[in-house]
Amino acid sequence: MSQRKIIHCDCDCFYASVEMRDDPTLRGRPLAVGGRAEHRGVVATCNYEARAFGVHSAMSTARALQLCPQLLLIPPDFERYRAASRLILAIYRDYTPLVEPLSLDEAYLDVTGVDRCQGSATRMAEEIRGRIRDEVGITASAGIAPNKFIAKVASDWNKPDGQFVVRPQEVDAFVAALPVKKIFGVGKVTAAKLARLGVHTCGDLRAWSLADLTQHFGSFGASLYRLCRGIDEREVKPDRIRKSISVETTYVTDLPDLAACRAALPALMEEFARRFERTQSRRPVTKAVVKIKFADFSQTTAECAASGPDVATWLRLLEEGHARRGLPVRLLGVGLRFAESEDDADEGEGKKARQISLFGDLPG
Repeated sequence: MSQRKIIHCDCDCFYASVEMRDDPTLRGRPLAVGGRAEHRGVVATCNYEARAFGVHSAMSTARALQLCPQLLLIPPDFERYRAASRLILAIYRDYTPLVEPLSLDEAYLDVTGVDRCQGSATRMAEEIRGRIRDEVGITASAGIAPNKFIAKVASDWNKPDGQFVVRPQEVDAFVAALPVKKIFGVGKVTAAKLARLGVHTCGDLRAWSLADLTQHFGSFGASLYRLCRGIDEREVKPDRIRKSISVETTYVTDLPDLAACRAALPALMEEFARRFERTQSRRPVTKAVVKIKFADFSQTTAECAASGPDVATWLRLLEEGHARRGLPVRLLGVGLRFAESEDDADEGEGKKARQISLFGDLPG
């Protein structure tokens, strides 16, 4: 394993923290930032008082209010969040140019060979977190490890306002005890499949050969094989390459049938066109995608080869996806995937993980 020194910094309930910073009367009360229940909003993030009631990000606001009737709901103010993010990124870049932002509130830092704090990544993480507290007015947690995978897991270990270090000699034992759901790209479906196979921890997963994992999980099997052993050779990349672009809308009233979905598509494509123009990406487009979430919350994604935005292609994918369930629709999304470089393919995140990221997991 390469003896890199990687720090993963992650601000604690970022949007909610900015709100509590700017209005101290909100502190100590269950608080969520998100959309209104009557507009089928979702929770973008919530503070720890709300989490005590079972509220979490990506939960519907209606469900959050059922769990916590006294929940304070605040609409997001992304200008203030971006302003705080710029300050935080400036702090990171004061330590190393190798900063890879993952969202407004989290990033990887490669501090290998950095002389500050006598070269101690642990001390640098402490200093960075202190500066975020003093200069931005919110708290952050950090993980320190020899690679990105372990650093990201470690940053969640002592939240909120804490940090955890995994030294090179500790990697093997630390990873062996991890639940497989901690592996990037392992969601509920994959975790359930692994459980049926008797695999619950990374230690359990090590008993499986690369060939067996590939047979059961396709190309993602290679990632499982490496990560369950704590092997992650991905570099921290300051300029992350956009792999996809998309827009989606959750409708206040379900779209009752395919005709209504077709009628809703032009507005979605207009929004997509504005976002696509802003990206100014020169990478070739390889696929068009349509995402559909039905009234029963089941979800499907239809995709095909494409070279750019195309109304007829998206309409065909909409028809294909809708036919799989034929139910009223609560959410529609359209998107494009860009061609991958060799470096992208080597990251080993798995096709399923890339599909999930296309439609933008909520940060915070």
